[in-house]
Amino acid sequence: MFRRRRREDADQASSGYPEADAAGDVDGGWEDPDETGEWADDAAPDLASTGQADAGGAGTGQAGAVPSVPVSSGLRGGPWDADEAYPERERADFGSLLVPIAPMQQVELATDGQRFIWVTVKNGASELRVHAFAAPRSGGLWVEVRQEIAEELSSAGTAAEEAEGPFGTEVFAHVPVEPGNAAAGTRPVRFIGIDGPRWLLRGLIIGDAATAAEPAEPFEEMLSDIVVVRGDHPMPPRDMLELRLPPEVQQAIEQQQALAEQQAAGEGAEPEEESRFRTDLNPFERGPEFTETR
Repeated sequence: MFRRRRREDADQASSGYPEADAAGDVDGGWEDPDETGEWADDAAPDLASTGQADAGGAGTGQAGAVPSVPVSSGLRGGPWDADEAYPERERADFGSLLVPIAPMQQVELATDGQRFIWVTVKNGASELRVHAFAAPRSGGLWVEVRQEIAEELSSAGTAAEEAEGPFGTEVFAHVPVEPGNAAAGTRPVRFIGIDGPRWLLRGLIIGDAATAAEPAEPFEEMLSDIVVVRGDHPMPPRDMLELRLPPEVQQAIEQQQALAEQQAAGEGAEPEEESRFRTDLNPFERGPEFTETR
């Protein structure tokens, strides 16, 4: 199922979580100093660009250069890099992220009005938010980012603590639901970061699953089975990798829009095959509910 939500819903979803759409607080533009398309390991500026999506939803990645930074293995041995072999299973293609899907899940794409900034998977009273960033070949970006998260939380009056999890060192905090409104209460959040070959995968586990009140394993297993599509193009560290709608969902939307235009123009009755793309049906034969959060 695919449906659209109001812009203020996305604003509420992003509030209270440091660095919702960036790996660091960096402003400004950038120029590629190397026409060969390569950035130095540690000398690349922390500026801005966009990611390039890769097609393909599941299977084994194509052979590429041996990465200089190994991925921190989680419960399923991942997350995985698209240029390496990874286990086959059904995954939704969000461009830079191939996210494992299962029936009865609600999957949302949050946007800031110009681009998608999170893939969110909801289950019960909890949710997992994920996105990825470019990183230097030398790795170690998560160490810097988690320190910045802790400092930002502290400056907002929120106590943060580090803890060891299945992916390494995490940051845990009770984050205000509405910054500046203490009456709205707080929600527990686990800030997770995983360094891969030239990328950083960030995840937030929010709600009861961030504590012992609800099992976190479904979210941890999903995070550990994500495939990150970094691409070979040059990209400054800390720049977000591009997210986009899965091709099946995009196709369904386009067909719905074309049908609506035909009906508005009075060009005839609904085609028989259109029933596969009704808004109350999932474009996937079997999978989650997809929502675009605006």
